[in-house]
Amino acid sequence: MTPRQIGNSPISVPPLAFGGNVFGWTVNEAAAFPLLDAFIDASFTMIDTADSYSRWVPGNKGGESETIIGKWLKQSGRRAKVVIATKVGSEIAPGRKGLSKKYILQSVEDSLKRLQTDYIDLYQSHRDDPNTPPEETLEAYAELIKSGKVRVIGASNFTGARIMQSLDASKKAGIPRYECLQPMYNLYDREGYEKEYAGIVKEQRIGVIPYYSLAAGFLTGKYRSEKDLSQSPRGEGVKKYLNDRGFRILAALDTVAKEHNCTPAEAALAWLMAQPGITAPIASATSLTQLSSLMKSANLTLSSVSLHLLDEASA
Repeated sequence: MTPRQIGNSPISVPPLAFGGNVFGWTVNEAAAFPLLDAFIDASFTMIDTADSYSRWVPGNKGGESETIIGKWLKQSGRRAKVVIATKVGSEIAPGRKGLSKKYILQSVEDSLKRLQTDYIDLYQSHRDDPNTPPEETLEAYAELIKSGKVRVIGASNFTGARIMQSLDASKKAGIPRYECLQPMYNLYDREGYEKEYAGIVKEQRIGVIPYYSLAAGFLTGKYRSEKDLSQSPRGEGVKKYLNDRGFRILAALDTVAKEHNCTPAEAALAWLMAQPGITAPIASATSLTQLSSLMKSANLTLSSVSLHLLDEASA
C-alpha cells in the first residue's frame, strides 16, 4: 500500500479516505470510535469531514461529525497519525455560509474547537461562492497556513473554470494554491469528472479525493431492485442508478469480484484507485465488517482484463 502525494503538498496518504459524513447520522459516537481505531490500526490516515456534517439529520445543527472526530482524537491520543480533512462554505444556518475572508477565519476556529486540535491538515472550500472573489478566499487560507492552523488547501464542487481562475489568482499573488480537488467520481458517475477535471488535475498536478466513490452504496451490489432501497437511509439516493447501464455495471463488478475473490465494492474502489491522478477515494462504513472489506481494496490490483471490462460496462 504505497502512499500517494496530495498534489505538490508535503502530505502523502494511503489510497483510501474514511468518509465522516456518516458520523452523527447513521453512525453514533459509540459506534464511530471503534471504526476510527480500526482504520488507523490498519495504517490508513485520512479522515474526511465538513463543518456542515450532518446538518441534514432532523435535530442536528451541523458540526456533529467534527465533534465526534474531535472527541475520538482527544481520547485516542492519535492526532499525529491522522490526516484530518474538513471543509468550509456550505450553509450551516441562515446567513452562515460562503467563502468570504471573514467567514473562513471565523469558521476555522469553530472547526478547530470541535475537532479538539490546533491545526487542520487539509482545509477545503466545500462549495464555490460566486459572491466572493477567489483572491479574497485564497488570502484567508494564506493567513491560516502562515499561522500554522492549516497545512494544505483544496476545493470541492468547483467548476473547472473556477478552479483554473483560483490557481491563476494564487500564482499572481504568490500565495498557496489548491493542492486537492474533491469531485464526485465513481464507476457510474464518470462523465462529469473525466470531461471537465481529468485534464486539469493532470496538467496542474492536483491531488484528487473523489466522493460518492461507491455511488451512495449502489456499487456495493446490495441495491438491485426498488424493493432493496428500504435497506438503508441512503436508499432513495440510489434509485437513479437502477437502469440498464447500472445493471450492466453491477454484472461486470460481479464478474470481476469472482475473478479476484473480492466483493463488488472492493472491485469498484480498486478500479477508481487505478485511474490516473486519483489520490484516495472517500468511502464510508457503518460497521467493522464493512470497513474491513473496504480497506482490502487498497491492496487489490485488478488485471488489465478486469479494468477493461469495467471500463466498457460503464462507458
